[in-house]
Amino acid sequence: MTVFERLPAWRQARATQVRAGLTLGFVPTMGALHDGHVSLVRRSQAENDCTLVSIFVNPAQFEDATDFAKYPRTLDGDLRILQGEGVDYVLAPSESDLYPDGFRYRVTEIERSKGLEGAHRPGHFDGVLTVVLKLLQIASAERAYFGEKDWQQLNLVRGLVEAFFLPTSIVACQTIREADGLALSSRNRRLGSKDRERASQFYRILSVALTADAASHKLREAGFIVDYVTDCQGRRLGAVRLGDVRLIDNVPLGETR
Repeated sequence: MTVFERLPAWRQARATQVRAGLTLGFVPTMGALHDGHVSLVRRSQAENDCTLVSIFVNPAQFEDATDFAKYPRTLDGDLRILQGEGVDYVLAPSESDLYPDGFRYRVTEIERSKGLEGAHRPGHFDGVLTVVLKLLQIASAERAYFGEKDWQQLNLVRGLVEAFFLPTSIVACQTIREADGLALSSRNRRLGSKDRERASQFYRILSVALTADAASHKLREAGFIVDYVTDCQGRRLGAVRLGDVRLIDNVPLGETR
């Protein structure tokens, strides 16, 4: 496994791969890797000659400096996981390399990013879409892999690729869950034992409630602070908080019961 910290070195390596006719799958992450990330890596490995994983905690998508500071940074452990999975390449750039302009230039989507997560996290999707555009350009991969847990993000990234005529195909991958149904997330490790036990009810309530309003009511009764639960585009999407940890999830409406 080769780890690239500087962008020119990666670009040179990618040019060599292209000349050799090798296809590349790309998995962008913010580190703190878990089995959900591993599932994306394995999908990429099954569909491409080589796989690149990026690790970069993107400051531009955090509207709360405290949340950014608390985000788990586990680079050494992440590299061990990726080495064990047989990943070919890792890109771990610095903030100054990805934002030489200091985030003066940014991508703003003016319609579908304004509700749900966008309403509760102002500026979040500017940061997400900007860094994804940069990383897709840098990776120059045939395919990039994103989890369905971040449903709104997934659809905005698809729109970004279409709007800017990017050649990379976006591959959606099924949400990976704990045995009790909680969607895997790097934020889960910040949950205390009592909140972790309570968190398992999030997915269950989203799935069994008859309506979005009923799900909101049941979640509040269970001790969650509810940012939103809504049904749209064939999905039930929700965001809740337990203490200072914010969780999101979604289920296909055909799976609610």
